[in-house]
Amino acid sequence: MENALVSVPHNWYLLLSSLLFCIGVMGVLFRRNVIVILMCIELMLNSVNLLLVSFSAYAQNADGQVFVFFVMVVAAAEVAVGLALIVSIYRNVASTDIDSMKKLKW
Repeated sequence: MENALVSVPHNWYLLLSSLLFCIGVMGVLFRRNVIVILMCIELMLNSVNLLLVSFSAYAQNADGQVFVFFVMVVAAAEVAVGLALIVSIYRNVASTDIDSMKKLKW
């Protein structure tokens, strides 16, 4: 039985990963909601994870998959801290819009 990751051409993984990364960058640049911006950052991290796993399978080496595990741990910590900050800011400003956070300046 052939591995499903090897049966798909490597270029398709590159194309999908770059497309997901570009969608994430556009979301960070053009959206104003903090929660959506955090989701777009997660989308960018997951596109890089997809690329690392595909390169790891292409090279038949497990180093990329181990690195993906550590990236996912850091991403989970980033989400936990980010959501805690968003909840704290929402309690003070009553909005998750980036423009309303200018009120928090000293």
